Amino acid sequence: MCDMIKLTIGENQGNQRLDRFLKKYFAKASLGFIYKLIRKDVKVNGKRKQPETLLSAGDELVIYMSEEEAAKLQKEVKKVKAKKQFKVVYEDENILIVNKPFGVLTHGDGREKKNHLANQVIDYLISKGEYDPRVEKTFTPSPANRLDRNTTGLVLFGKKASALQELNTMIRERDAIEKVYLTIVSGHIDEVMELRDNMVKNERTNTVSVCQEEGKSMETDITPIELSRGGKAYSLVEAKIRTGRTHQIRVQLAASGHPIIGDVKYGKPQVNSYMRSKYDLTTQLLHAYKLVFADCRQDGPLAYLQGREFICEPPERFERIKTDIFG
Repeated sequence: MCDMIKLTIGENQGNQRLDRFLKKYFAKASLGFIYKLIRKDVKVNGKRKQPETLLSAGDELVIYMSEEEAAKLQKEVKKVKAKKQFKVVYEDENILIVNKPFGVLTHGDGREKKNHLANQVIDYLISKGEYDPRVEKTFTPSPANRLDRNTTGLVLFGKKASALQELNTMIRERDAIEKVYLTIVSGHIDEVMELRDNMVKNERTNTVSVCQEEGKSMETDITPIELSRGGKAYSLVEAKIRTGRTHQIRVQLAASGHPIIGDVKYGKPQVNSYMRSKYDLTTQLLHAYKLVFADCRQDGPLAYLQGREFICEPPERFERIKTDIFG
């Protein structure tokens, strides 16, 4: 009897190409191996299929391969215990909105591979019995937006593949999900500013520069909320981003002459030195405080969130500095 593996495509595995599903399922296999496998040793619902065949939940896959051979080609599942540092702002069966604290990476990098926010959320969902990486070999709950390490506030996660795909699509479409930040900047901003620039990124230094003729577009709307009185000039402002570029708010405000206080990459050294000595502030004071589901597809998996608004108040340090400056 020929060795074979039988799989039933689940909800999180559907709506993806056969070749992409198999590449995730056999993470250590080369693409050449995957395409050879499809030609000779894979059937979908009893028939040979092309690599671009779109899988649906409920489809039956037969892979003519032994369990031992399959195990050698699969990524080893390592349970990473991550310390939970975030707070849940909203959660349902499809999405999770969390408040990311100061100093935590959204994703891991070369230095932080364990206790970043994505791992913390995965561990949280595992502990609730809502995610099992040993079963879900081709899907991992993931963030749809990203905040810098020292920016606090709201991060969106898709708990299901369909929800994550919808979130990613909505974020790519301007204003489908409105993302609004609070910050304090140098100088007085008396009226709404519509910042429209292009950017180029220096990968070596992880910095962004504003340019007018080339690069990716950046669009941010700045609304003043409160101005300082007497002494040094500062503004509490709301920043609504229409594009989501690296350091977008920080670099555009700096280019406008109103850098964020504490921002060592783009700010004013004299202001930053004062903020360091007075408030022990050594990084940008920026908080993602509001998400609005402004334009959900009526037939989409997140239609029920249409018009919903989620707010996360700034952390204690932000409030303390704001109160001291503005009263």
